[in-house]
Amino acid sequence: MSSTLSRDQVLEEMGISPRWVRRDPATAVRSANLGTAARLPTPEVSVTSAQAEPLPLPLPEKRVAPVLDSRVDIAGMNWEDLRQRIKSCQSCNLCTERKQAVPGVGDESASWLFIGEGPGAEEDARGEPFVGQAGKLLDAMLAAIDLKRGEDVYIANAVKCRPPGNRTPEADELAACFPYLQRQIDLIRPKLIVLLGRVAVASVLGQDASLSSLRGKTLSYRAGDREVPVIVTYHPAYLLRNLPDKAKAWEDLCRARALMRSLKTE
Repeated sequence: MSSTLSRDQVLEEMGISPRWVRRDPATAVRSANLGTAARLPTPEVSVTSAQAEPLPLPLPEKRVAPVLDSRVDIAGMNWEDLRQRIKSCQSCNLCTERKQAVPGVGDESASWLFIGEGPGAEEDARGEPFVGQAGKLLDAMLAAIDLKRGEDVYIANAVKCRPPGNRTPEADELAACFPYLQRQIDLIRPKLIVLLGRVAVASVLGQDASLSSLRGKTLSYRAGDREVPVIVTYHPAYLLRNLPDKAKAWEDLCRARALMRSLKTE
């Protein structure tokens, strides 16, 4: 009397082999992440090689910065602590794609403070603001009013990490970085601040206004019990794309130089 063949025996007689056990994809991914010593049990379902489908590969996890309170104890930091905090900052998602943060560069007790938008690709690679073509133009602008990078001049940016693709920093990114910039201003105690472009204006003055409406005026920034005069002009990167506006920037720089002279005689 012949016995009934099992499913396995039938498949073997038909020459369908090897067989494998398909596991639930989500469980398989979790098991791979836990390692061989901590694999989770999975339901076993017999599937022939002809029926098998490849398991999907696990997607890479998106790096998301933890939410931190940027203002905690920053107001009391010295220069070295502030630089280290900026370099290790994870207060917004700009940290997830940077090569390095760019705190700023120059004389830490300068009379002049120039503030731009944020690091570009070259700045991100070198860790110093304004080192590309826009940096060369900024150096020429400084030389035109008898200034030099690092000599009574400090250069910083509204955000300390490069926005992906050099896009404009977003409001939450500006807000996350502002405590660092605020502390830099407090430590430097500049006589005059020059804001380079609309992003710097939005960060320091909190104004979303056109440069044309702000140029030609002496604005102010309150730093504790001090009022620091502010001059607004175009960002060097903008001037590289809009050469005719260099003449307007020259006017702004001349106004800034005249204002500084009056401040130093007070």
